[in-house]
Amino acid sequence: MQVADLVAAIEEIAPLSGAASWDKSGLQVACTHTTVHRLAVALDPVPATIAQALDKGADFILTHHPLSLAPHLPDRLDNYHKVLSLLFRADAGLYAAHTSLDVQPDGPAGWLARHFCLRRPVLLEQTGEACGFGLAGDLPAPMRLEEVVAKLSERVDMHLAVTTGPVPETISRLAYCTGSGGSLIAEAVASRADLYITGDIKYHAALDAEIGILDVGHHSLEEEMMREMAQRLGTLPGVETFFVASTSPFRRAPGV
Repeated sequence: MQVADLVAAIEEIAPLSGAASWDKSGLQVACTHTTVHRLAVALDPVPATIAQALDKGADFILTHHPLSLAPHLPDRLDNYHKVLSLLFRADAGLYAAHTSLDVQPDGPAGWLARHFCLRRPVLLEQTGEACGFGLAGDLPAPMRLEEVVAKLSERVDMHLAVTTGPVPETISRLAYCTGSGGSLIAEAVASRADLYITGDIKYHAALDAEIGILDVGHHSLEEEMMREMAQRLGTLPGVETFFVASTSPFRRAPGV
């Protein structure tokens, strides 16, 4: 498949017009070849993930997070420098579908709504016609918190999950935002959700929470989103697509 055709296929799912103004979605590192044979899909463009993708023969890599939100000269021997070195040495391209993917509820970002079969889903923060961050919807039948956790556990790693705020005995309406969703707590409350599922809730936001919150961490929901992105791109003709799994950078402390 031609590089241009692959980029067009990615942007059909995640149009760059939907990306936030502060974001750096799009092509991160260009390559000299014009044909892609093996596409790797992953969450983060970190050295270990890039190296694993290249070891498996990838000549183009799609990640969710950009290489940098503030690109700069590679004047330090850090992860940024190492990733650039790996990609240049292999002549492999890198593309990031970040907020351009997050705001498309009918795409992989909507996987949780589909997993819970949410009815009448609405956007928490609308940024354009039929696009925006987060979703809220009604469950087919009320669930207890432990049932919600068990249902999520079918798809994502929950070992770092925590709850805060007033969680009712039964939950009829869910809201969620993949990744870091602390800025949308007020919108989750306004959506009349009983439980808000997201990551990266800060301490003072937890203290002031007016809604039950299930914080599963930044990694897990977006890891599953990119796994689904790989599945969608896996139907493209002429290119072999594979997913590179990763683990959260956070770990339980020994003995906990």
